[in-house]
Amino acid sequence: MENIIEINDLCKVVKNNVLLDHINLKINIPGVYGIVGRNGSGKSLLFKTISGLITPTKGSISVLGTQVSKGEFPQQFGALLDSGGFLPNYSAFDNLKLLASVKNQISDDDIKACLNFVGLDSKKTSPVKTYSLGMKQRLGIAQAIMEKPKLLILDEPMNGLDASGVKDIQKMILEYKNLGVTILLASHNESDINLLCDEVYEMDNGKLSSQKTNESVKFV
Repeated sequence: MENIIEINDLCKVVKNNVLLDHINLKINIPGVYGIVGRNGSGKSLLFKTISGLITPTKGSISVLGTQVSKGEFPQQFGALLDSGGFLPNYSAFDNLKLLASVKNQISDDDIKACLNFVGLDSKKTSPVKTYSLGMKQRLGIAQAIMEKPKLLILDEPMNGLDASGVKDIQKMILEYKNLGVTILLASHNESDINLLCDEVYEMDNGKLSSQKTNESVKFV
């Protein structure tokens, strides 16, 4: 069986500071995999490296059978890494339309369906600069799912959302899990991890622990 994600001896060193420390991970069964750890533990850096945005000092990453390198994004892959990268004077629809034009594989109806799915249908023509943090998070999730990925990386997707928004995103994650999508989820929220995750890993000082049960994970 082909691994969905395979990470071998991954390291990132910057000015003698070890930021990712010999990380190994193999995932070959679809599900939701939680990554927990305090701020600065390396979660976001790991996600950006898996996404091809950062080049590791050492080691290799394979996503859905394809080797990942800087500037080369994995196929059938979506990620929410930073909700601040949208053009502020463009609408939600126009931002996604611009991103979709790179591959020209996504129709206007697909974009509208994604915006509706994340609860932004009524705001799809409003400039992004008028959006709250929670609305930008929803737009970031729409961008991550619009290409119908087999692997989805979500870095703190509940940030800025109210209680209703959190429930909406939790429901979305479970729906995608039921469709066979593999999800890597970073969250500080214990209830998110307990409700959503099949397996949980913990990061500390750039090291990734072996698999843990939800009960043994420490939330900081």
